[in-house]
Amino acid sequence: MTSTATYPLFCMGNPLLDMQVRSEDLLKKYNLKSNDAILASSEHAPIYDEIVKNHNPTYVAGGAAQNAARAAAYVLPDNSVVYAGCVGKDELADTLRAANKREGVASAYQVTTEENTGACAVILTGHDRSLVTTLRAAEKFNKSHLSSSEILPLVDGAKFYYVGGFFLTHGTESALEVAQKAANSGKVFALNLSAPFIPQFFKVQLEQVLPYVDILFGNESEAESWATANGLSNPTDLPSVALALAKLSKSNASRPRIVVLTSGAEATVVATSDSEQTKTYPVNKLSDEQIVDTNGAGDAFAGGFMGAYVLGKSVDECVEVGHKLGAMCVGQIGPRLAWPKQQVL
Repeated sequence: MTSTATYPLFCMGNPLLDMQVRSEDLLKKYNLKSNDAILASSEHAPIYDEIVKNHNPTYVAGGAAQNAARAAAYVLPDNSVVYAGCVGKDELADTLRAANKREGVASAYQVTTEENTGACAVILTGHDRSLVTTLRAAEKFNKSHLSSSEILPLVDGAKFYYVGGFFLTHGTESALEVAQKAANSGKVFALNLSAPFIPQFFKVQLEQVLPYVDILFGNESEAESWATANGLSNPTDLPSVALALAKLSKSNASRPRIVVLTSGAEATVVATSDSEQTKTYPVNKLSDEQIVDTNGAGDAFAGGFMGAYVLGKSVDECVEVGHKLGAMCVGQIGPRLAWPKQQVL
């Protein structure tokens, strides 16, 4: 990455190294749900050392928004995607940089010496994944990084922005700065709800950012969590929840909001703020033999959608590309896509 380069898509989130294992025992020992994402509490602190010592983990470059950035780069021409987040000064960060470079994403990391690079324990059982994250350096991200001489031109030069909802646990001010800048300049800001605990426990932070969101991603669990937290009468009715999210107040009213809610192997639902109708997109179901690992599939979908959107494709085409990358991801170990690249457009 050079100081004069700009990239159409600017992504921001928590850079993490995933530590993947397949274990029913860990799920039970640490009282984890089979298909969930949480921040590690004190009771989960030993899980990382235990995985390293006893479970021969697979290490994969992760972090939800970083996964999505690499998926978007899969669809886009070279030098189209840049990703910002905070890492430590360590080998884990070097691993993430190498993965990004290999997959076409420019790394615009803030580096801290206060903490090591963040990690995520990924516990696989059946077709489910349970994510336990220790943010470490990731939550040291400082808003000043966005106005630094290296990063400001990247923020200003982008036309599309994507932020992971996990970032709102510590970086709401930074997310707001990017979101407001996008709204004021008529650019596109996308947010992913990321996990059920975000609408549940970070409702205030989410409500601060939502008025600036042009494209909102989520899955059925996250949608239900938001609907429950906001008192909707039928929180499991995906089309009605999508429409409620689409109709929330919006800063840049000239651009209709698009809400995209996935449901694993079930249909994807899309609602827009300029319509009373929702649209449902069926998913080509995979056989059990085709499903290797569901970790990162939602990120692959969102990144694929964003990549196609940056290219000016229709929402129908964006969903199709998202479905293709989601299906491709579940056939790999970890949040990865097939190489050499397959044509998805």
